[in-house]
Amino acid sequence: MSLYSSSPRRAGVLLPMSCLTGALGRAGRAFIDWLAEAGFSLWQFLPVGPTAEDGSPYWVRSDAAGHPALLDREELPPPDSPEQRSFLESARPWLDDYAAFEVLSRLHGGVSWWTWPPAHRDRDARALDAVRVEQAERIRAIEAEQFAFAWQWRRLRDHARSRGVRLFGDLPFYVAPDSAETWAHREQFQLDAIGRPRAVAGVPPDYFSSLGQLWGNPLYDWDAMRRDGFVFWRNRLRRQLERVDLLRLDHFRALAAHWAVPAGAPDARGGEWKRTPGWALLRTVRDDLGDLPLVAEDLGVITPDVEDLRRAFALPGMRVLQFGFDGSGDNPHLPHMHERNAVVYTGTHDNDTTAGWYASLDAQTAGRVDFYLGLVPGPPRAPGTMPEALVRAALASVSALAVIPMQDLLALGSSARFNTPATTRGNWLWRLPAGALTPERAAHFLQLNRVYGRAR
Repeated sequence: MSLYSSSPRRAGVLLPMSCLTGALGRAGRAFIDWLAEAGFSLWQFLPVGPTAEDGSPYWVRSDAAGHPALLDREELPPPDSPEQRSFLESARPWLDDYAAFEVLSRLHGGVSWWTWPPAHRDRDARALDAVRVEQAERIRAIEAEQFAFAWQWRRLRDHARSRGVRLFGDLPFYVAPDSAETWAHREQFQLDAIGRPRAVAGVPPDYFSSLGQLWGNPLYDWDAMRRDGFVFWRNRLRRQLERVDLLRLDHFRALAAHWAVPAGAPDARGGEWKRTPGWALLRTVRDDLGDLPLVAEDLGVITPDVEDLRRAFALPGMRVLQFGFDGSGDNPHLPHMHERNAVVYTGTHDNDTTAGWYASLDAQTAGRVDFYLGLVPGPPRAPGTMPEALVRAALASVSALAVIPMQDLLALGSSARFNTPATTRGNWLWRLPAGALTPERAAHFLQLNRVYGRAR
């Protein structure tokens, strides 16, 4: 999908839904109202599936299900309604497996599914039928939560549309090893005889880590996926696009080639690149779903084959201003190198806040930033100061869509950082401060969005 050809210049805000209490209800509608008043017409958030204990939205127990923590408990739908019955019928292809998976996980003390007794691990039909009878009350509760999620989501999206705000979602490339997807669709993954990953995902050493990043997700069995017409991917993309107007495909480069690390390796350095049938997958998905409202997360070391794949399907890529100041005038993240069919960010959820990033720069890099942006001493909201200057540079970019993390709109420092890659503590915890969405701040950004032609 070409952002530039299909829509005017827009601006959005990156705010994970977990940063709001009751995001699918009153808090979410209030945030949408503030976005509209500030001239923003898009809300970008991270994956919304139920997470494991670490809270990572990229390590979900199911990306078909929604996280119950996002519900507004004061606005639950009426139970046992015709609408609920209709939802349960349409959701059967994934909800039956998800509910059974959650119930069994609880019965077995939360251990990984490949350590369950063989009858439950291997999905023996009679054993599962017995569980569904014995645990009927718990299964009904899970189904009711998922109906409430879908019901509140539809109301939230209707409200967003009424205010001219689009929803911009995010899909992890991989699923978690201990997830309903791996348990119910074992044939789609590279797993051993009892369900443990034979090879796992990650990336080689890069900007974020000298050891690479060992994510631990099981790799897909791409040969099996090609044989069945990529039905797993078609289904997961269809479900996501029923929720959102635009979808970021995380780790897009793995559609060209993926980093495969042998299971049990201590870090990601021992992996190797293996080809992925991304061309065949995207052609199949396009034939199935039509236009692809996808954004390719193409950050890091990107090879020509990844660029060829992205451009062949007219998918916008990402430009991150914090990555632009390495001293090279042709760095693709610098504003003068941007292209129209792209999404520009000051930083992403994996970056420090812009104020924190700027404060941590060495003198040489800070000097390049100062010279390029014309920075001068002053308060953080002044035009020539940080992070205001980088926010203005993003809004001024030729890229059709500019997205600003909420922390940068609030000029917050490193204590508000949302995630630090290759670390396991202190992530995913930041919450939007009470009273942050003021009319004065909305008026300020409305003026900026109008000046740069992004107010809708």
